[in-house]
Amino acid sequence: MQASDFQYLSGILKQRSGLALTDDKAYLIESRLLPIARGQNLQDIGQLCNMLRTNPNESLLTEITEAMTTNESSFYRDIKPYESLRNIALPMLMARQFVMKRIRIWSAACSTGQEPYTISMCLKEDAAKFAGWDFEIVATDLAKKVVDKAKEGVYSQFEAQRGLPIQILMKYFTSLPDTSWKIKDVIRSSVQFKLQNLLTDYSSLGKFDIVFCRNVLIYFDEQTKAQVTDKMSRTLTKDGILIIGATETLIDPKGLFVAMDNFRGAYKLKS
Repeated sequence: MQASDFQYLSGILKQRSGLALTDDKAYLIESRLLPIARGQNLQDIGQLCNMLRTNPNESLLTEITEAMTTNESSFYRDIKPYESLRNIALPMLMARQFVMKRIRIWSAACSTGQEPYTISMCLKEDAAKFAGWDFEIVATDLAKKVVDKAKEGVYSQFEAQRGLPIQILMKYFTSLPDTSWKIKDVIRSSVQFKLQNLLTDYSSLGKFDIVFCRNVLIYFDEQTKAQVTDKMSRTLTKDGILIIGATETLIDPKGLFVAMDNFRGAYKLKS
């Protein structure tokens, strides 16, 4: 792939998804976009770029963006945030919202649904503790293909067993004849899935008490990270909590957030 083609495609991806690709990631473009080029009866990435330069077809641009955005996910990924959700974040919020008894949770960049479904399963496991409370889980991603898969709630044997304790798997999933597993309606119906690009306006989603934006910011450059942080601050209630990946750094040039002492990767709005 020529350098000019890499720059062209990486520019498209940056604009449409925030994904910042360095030169050493050229192999990713080759591996993920070559099947798309072949699907257009083209021989290589160069011909795909020429087609886009001549006719920037929106459906093709969407297919390219969805192919390049990372969809790595698993149930109970990095278990600690879910333990802290149950033992720290939720009790703290419940103590301050005991009148309304309503908590809204957003799983941003939810991929194929493992994160929001894990959140729902955590709530079900603590159902007695949360009796009388109303929880709303909203999950979003920019890729229609993965949102559709998440809505369906069907996972391969590998996807289902990856990270899931066997007792949770048996309790909340149904085994299908083709060896895949379908999440039960009691969990599936508790999550609202929507299309949402983190680079665009999301005020229409409303305010949230907890926002999961984990393992997403690492794919953005510093400027984009700061823009997302700023917009996330406006989606949170005054006592709200933003949760990012434990290995991620929050880029917060306006000083909007303060780290929580007892919950790694979690931030609250400054008073």
